[in-house]
Amino acid sequence: MPKSEVPSIVWFRRDLRLDDNPALHAAMETGGPVIPVYIREPQHLNVGPLGAAQRWWLHHSLTALAKSLKSAGSGLTLISGKAEDVLVDLARQTGARMVFVNRAYERHQVDRGIALELKKRDIAVRAFHGQLLQEPHAIRTGAGRAFRVFTPFWNALQKAGEPREPIGPPLKIPSQDHHHRSERLDSWGLLPKKPDWAAGFPAIWTPGEDGAREKLADFIDRKLQDYKHGRDLPSVRATSLLSPHLTHGEISPARIWHATRGMPKTASEDVVHFRRELAWRDFCYSLLIEFPELDEKNWDNTFDTFQWGYDAKEFRAWTKGLTGYPIVDAGMRQLWRYGFMHNRVRMITASFLIKDLMIDWRKGEKWFRDTLVDADPANNAANWQWVAGSGADASPFFRIFNPVLQGERFDPEGDYVREHVPELGNLDRKYIHKPFDAPKYVLDKAGIELGRTYPRPIVDHGLARDRALAAYKARTNPSGPETL
Repeated sequence: MPKSEVPSIVWFRRDLRLDDNPALHAAMETGGPVIPVYIREPQHLNVGPLGAAQRWWLHHSLTALAKSLKSAGSGLTLISGKAEDVLVDLARQTGARMVFVNRAYERHQVDRGIALELKKRDIAVRAFHGQLLQEPHAIRTGAGRAFRVFTPFWNALQKAGEPREPIGPPLKIPSQDHHHRSERLDSWGLLPKKPDWAAGFPAIWTPGEDGAREKLADFIDRKLQDYKHGRDLPSVRATSLLSPHLTHGEISPARIWHATRGMPKTASEDVVHFRRELAWRDFCYSLLIEFPELDEKNWDNTFDTFQWGYDAKEFRAWTKGLTGYPIVDAGMRQLWRYGFMHNRVRMITASFLIKDLMIDWRKGEKWFRDTLVDADPANNAANWQWVAGSGADASPFFRIFNPVLQGERFDPEGDYVREHVPELGNLDRKYIHKPFDAPKYVLDKAGIELGRTYPRPIVDHGLARDRALAAYKARTNPSGPETL
């Protein structure tokens, strides 16, 4: 078979896009037909999170990808099974001798095994860099290890130069004349039915490349110039909302990075701050590569002796946004309604679970993994360990967020709380973050009855803080407490 007619398989995973897709681009350069495939692997073989919220996103993202491929004269084959079995069978049916794929760093060892199995059957695998700003092995300490502190990592990343130039999407993708048997996406059962807890998601999310491009354009045009200040205020629409699109690979970090070029000098600090957030994602992946059990084990093993508690009733109150602390409850309800939570509030809610309730960070990580549309195998675990104090470049455990002070600082007018905790909507600004301190006549005027229309605090923060510090001192000697 002439080289120009030999088909190639493009295995889509967390790169559900045509734009700036190095694996797809390389497959097309062979000149032969391209066979796009997405494999639903057995759940026990999945690497990284695929919680309920992400299953909803995946359904719509695959729908969008199939539509884009169809417009380019191609199609998307959906198959369930072990990846190596599916790829071998598909190669046998089509005559393909090569699989093109973008690297998924969270599953390096799994992919290595798959490549070896395919090689035994004379099927080559070519893997490409397309999911991070830089290849992780290029950003290392002098000793060849992952950086454990972000600032030197950021400095090294900048010295490595600009990320590669993004590649435009193909207008036409060569395909085989005959169609390959594909499973029906609806048969995968990715969408919730009764109840449809994702009913609110479409209000802010449009999965797929088109949605990612719209989010990026809106951010560059309207939000980037005030990013450094606005990103900490949950009531202000100042963040990019690109994280779920990045997580599912509907847009590449290189495309986002290069879109921030050419901004006015007045926005230079905002651009740098935003790019640092993109770099933090790379940093987290470098940690995950060096420590694959990042979601299960403490990076700092001195935390292995930490004595966690667990109260099922308190954990349930946290998940439902019924803790009695408005900023915490607002965040948890935003999460449930939209599959997303503002980053500042993620830190506040995580601190509350870990330090006020003394519940192991791993339980929080799993809850976020199931409920976030942007649950990322590296970021989610690294950020939870950051709050717990057990991770790399972590916030010290004794930095304990006071949920009232955090609310007053970052939601001073209470707009975020009022949006997500409507039963407090009529409460005076002075008490919006501490309704438990409000006089009865103030609560009556706002139509609030503590313990009935809105819960009393499930723990006293002052006592909880003392308990957390005592537990911390039992395993080590901190330099001193700090309240934020």
